[in-house]
Amino acid sequence: MRLLLIADTHLPLRAKALPDQVWREVDTADVVVHAGDWVEVALLDELEARSGRLIGVYGNNDGADLRARLPEIARADLGGVRLAVIHETGAKQGRERRCDELFPDTDVLVFGHSHIPWDTVTPNGMRLLNPGSPTDRRRQPFCTYQTAEIRDGELRDVTRHELPLRR
Repeated sequence: MRLLLIADTHLPLRAKALPDQVWREVDTADVVVHAGDWVEVALLDELEARSGRLIGVYGNNDGADLRARLPEIARADLGGVRLAVIHETGAKQGRERRCDELFPDTDVLVFGHSHIPWDTVTPNGMRLLNPGSPTDRRRQPFCTYQTAEIRDGELRDVTRHELPLRR
């Protein structure tokens, strides 16, 4: 099972559209995960129409229209991997400990908010992933997203992808 992980798209405020490279990933993914801050509902509609399966949550920049359609926390069992998605996990200091306490029955937690790519493992063995943003790099050198695979009940091949700078 191929996963595409994105967050903090902020469309159309930070970009007019997702980069073509990300749309190509949408087309090949079995599951698209969006960890919030969509900003406008049009991207949700597009991803729902184009994705094999979409798992998404709302973020702090998402209004009532998105909050009516998306949860604050999403959970799914994907091929034996217990996935949770939330937009914000708080400060990076103590994140692993906090997430272990808040998500005790989770194998992989995908989050966003900071626009900073993140890939760590908590003391209890949960994988924490933040794909960064494919449209707003903020102080990062590149816009980013992540892909991963689930095989034999395990998350594998987590890869961070850097997008070319827009001119």
